Amino acid sequence: MEPSIQQRTFSVKLWPPSQSTRLSLVGRMTKNLTTPSIFSRKYGLLSKEEAEEDAKEIEKVAFDTANQHYEKEPDGDGSSAVQFYAKESSKLMLEILKRGPRTKDVGEVMTSEKVKASDETIFDISDGRRDFIDAEEAEELLKPLSRPGNKYSKICFSNRSFGLDAARVVEPILSSLKNQLTEVDLSDFIAGRPEDEALEVMNIFSSALEGCQLSCLNLSNNAMGEKGVRAFGALLKSQNNLEELYLMNDGISEEAAQAICELIPSTKKLRILHFHNNMTGDEGAIAISGLVKQSPIMEDFRCSSTRVGSEGGIALVEALGTCTRLKKLDLRDNMFGVEAGVALSKVLSGFSDLTEVYLSYLNLEDEGSKALANALTKSAPSLEVLDMAGNDITVEAAPALASCIAAKQFLSRLYLSENELKDDGAILIARALEEGHGQLIEVDMSTNSIRRSGARILAQAVVQKPGFKSLNLNSNFISDEGIDELEDIFKHSPDMLGPLDENDPEGQDLDEEAEEEGADHDELESRLKDLKIKPEE
Repeated sequence: MEPSIQQRTFSVKLWPPSQSTRLSLVGRMTKNLTTPSIFSRKYGLLSKEEAEEDAKEIEKVAFDTANQHYEKEPDGDGSSAVQFYAKESSKLMLEILKRGPRTKDVGEVMTSEKVKASDETIFDISDGRRDFIDAEEAEELLKPLSRPGNKYSKICFSNRSFGLDAARVVEPILSSLKNQLTEVDLSDFIAGRPEDEALEVMNIFSSALEGCQLSCLNLSNNAMGEKGVRAFGALLKSQNNLEELYLMNDGISEEAAQAICELIPSTKKLRILHFHNNMTGDEGAIAISGLVKQSPIMEDFRCSSTRVGSEGGIALVEALGTCTRLKKLDLRDNMFGVEAGVALSKVLSGFSDLTEVYLSYLNLEDEGSKALANALTKSAPSLEVLDMAGNDITVEAAPALASCIAAKQFLSRLYLSENELKDDGAILIARALEEGHGQLIEVDMSTNSIRRSGARILAQAVVQKPGFKSLNLNSNFISDEGIDELEDIFKHSPDMLGPLDENDPEGQDLDEEAEEEGADHDELESRLKDLKIKPEE
């Protein structure tokens, strides 16, 4: 017994990760680096070979950084080191995405302070150390922008903190480029500066860039609030051709949202608006809805984690009714409730081009979820991603969801975690996925009170899909025998089955529980065996 006890005690250590875990992270990052995104459209798409090299270097740097942190507190369980590891990997991967394809040696990826450029059109200093920039360093870094006849049209100053002295160096350089700049990224460029200094820096950059005809502007991660928004007033007022606007994690309050709508003269060309992680609330959402309503060619709208309730949610979704070209909709993590969910269902019929919809954690409940599922069944024929996690959905809404899923033959990712679908709902979803769905990659049904029967049928429904990669059934009530069954189903492709470390086997085998409840789980399977879920005509 002693070796067993010792091994169990040792297993709670979270650091260092196993070699297989490290290799798995490299694989996931390689995939992310080669997947088309807003960054690849701006900076170019990496080849698989280049992405794999970069992913290996990222993982090594992230591991070394986290290990140094762990060595300072070796008596811990390693959880903080794991957080460091994940955070550093994410940050470095973002830098690579912003950098785009390269031709330089791999060893320069993480250490070079050189400016990244592609055909002399992209100027990006975000790849260096995340530190304060003084006037001397700013002058040295920005030399390429001062060269006569340069062709730079896209600049990124993200991840570096500019003070007043550095901003004064930048001002005349940016002013000289007004007629050629089309994309400007000033995200996270005043970190750690006192408010008064940060606002003055914003004013300087705004004045220097006033009059640029930008197609893309990123002001994210600057904790601007209303004062910051108005500090960028000169720049915002001069923008008539914006196609992409990013205002994420900016502390955008109701007043700041109103200021944005007041300052931007036109959004008729706006295709992408990302407004994630702000404190906008209902009144702010109502203000933003005015901007959305004037953006008829919007394709990608994100207003997630913005503290929007029912009133603001209804205003937003009604405004979205004018955006008939919408392809991607992300409203996650708000307090919409049933009424806003039903309101959204009424405008979904106009979104024939919708490919991704993220509606998790909106308090939709069964009524709102059914309304949305029924609306999606009749629209969005090319839907690829459906996310309705964390909405208190029970088996009552499962038939509507299943009909919707059955109709979406291009579906690649399905997220229904943290609901209460249980076995009945899980089996309905599984039956909907059985036929077709050749592009299915990922299904997340974790935390749904699913037991052995539902888990088995879900596994059988997805295991033979040609490109399938991940089934998440963690945090359910699958018995030990049920887990054995799952592992047997995925014996030829074990990586497809997600971890089950938080599963609660005390949920018992469904056979035993059925006897206690006077039912037989085989009867449930028999009843559903020949069920065919067909989309409505």
